[in-house]
Amino acid sequence: GKYTKAEEINRRALAGYEKVLGLDYLDTLTSVSNLVSYGEAEEMNRRALAGREKVLGLDYPYTLTSVDNLASVLRYQGKYGKAEEINRRVLAERENILGLDYLDTLISVGNLALVLRY
Repeated sequence: GKYTKAEEINRRALAGYEKVLGLDYLDTLTSVSNLVSYGEAEEMNRRALAGREKVLGLDYPYTLTSVDNLASVLRYQGKYGKAEEINRRVLAERENILGLDYLDTLISVGNLALVLRY
């Protein structure tokens, strides 16, 4: 793919959103979440998560997506124990908030299954 170009465009969007809308605006947080080079992935996902928790709350679907994204990054980094812990948290929250058959809940089931392979 065109990872270098995508990263450049995401950085441009992030800089613009931060300047115009501020750090805690939803579009800014989405840009942070999308900017994922391997060296920065965990830091950027933690930043997006912290912002979404502040702006939207702990139980909001976008916040749970950020938590899920962080767990995926941790899994890719080989931090399986922490990834499993976070995947279980997200799954429990989504089951409670969205129900057992909601798409995001099913995605969480799949993500937990992936981390349990290791």
